[in-house]
Amino acid sequence: MFSLVQLRVFATAARVGSFTAAAMELHMAQPSVSEFVRRLEDEYGTRLFVRGGRRLVLTEAGETLLPVAVKVTTSADEADRTLRAITSLEGGTASFGLLRNAKYYRLEELLAQFHERYPSVRLRIVGLNSVEVAGAVADGELEAGLVVLPIDADGLTVTPLRRDEVLYASADPARALHPPTIEDLAARKLVLYDAHYGWRDPTRRQVLERASLAGVHLDAMVEVEQVESALTLVAAGVGDTFVSRAVAESGACPPQVRFVPFAEPLHDTIALVQRDGATLSPATAELVRLALALLQRTA
Repeated sequence: MFSLVQLRVFATAARVGSFTAAAMELHMAQPSVSEFVRRLEDEYGTRLFVRGGRRLVLTEAGETLLPVAVKVTTSADEADRTLRAITSLEGGTASFGLLRNAKYYRLEELLAQFHERYPSVRLRIVGLNSVEVAGAVADGELEAGLVVLPIDADGLTVTPLRRDEVLYASADPARALHPPTIEDLAARKLVLYDAHYGWRDPTRRQVLERASLAGVHLDAMVEVEQVESALTLVAAGVGDTFVSRAVAESGACPPQVRFVPFAEPLHDTIALVQRDGATLSPATAELVRLALALLQRTA
């Protein structure tokens, strides 16, 4: 069976016309080049070159083999470039998931920072609810992601990174005077966001578990997708909601909305998730490193 080296030596010798020139281009000794071609000829019992003239001439067998040898060596070179790009951050793709309210943690900044450092790496960033990010990582659609806990962690390695307090939000000053209990929450009109995921959303899931333990029922008067829409409705007096402190202190909230902690403190825990036993590509590993550094700086 021929080797890739033999095909490369043969194709180079055919192109440059001599074993000496091929040896110089391949940084090999001339006898080694001749020996590679001789072994290839002996393996199949046929001559590939007519020797003796000033320039090597291909035999019929050599003419037949040459396009195949060029195709094989070209494909091998392309594979080598691809793997080197992936392992050297000179190419490849970083696939990563971000929690829905990533911008309130300045996580969008890391994309610009990463691209500035590694302009040849493609970015595939999915910004969905933590439920879907965790599912995409578990299914292998994404390499890793940042989520808010709790999530269904089957098949995932979960690394908690930081906590952010969840605050009650209301446009009624009287309701913001004292920390509300879960019973208070159940008695008020609620405007909740992440309508698509509903009570599967991690923050809502925590609140629902508290309500279940207290024996009270929670329901939403209005459900919308975006936290900004919910806060606009809260400012209009439609109802109350709850948001992370990062959102409350972002400066983007309507001035009519006031915030107060819960009587029993409630926190969102931001965590890194990746598949059990999986090794991140260099590009995604570097994106994770930058994301963790940014979270530490903004904590």
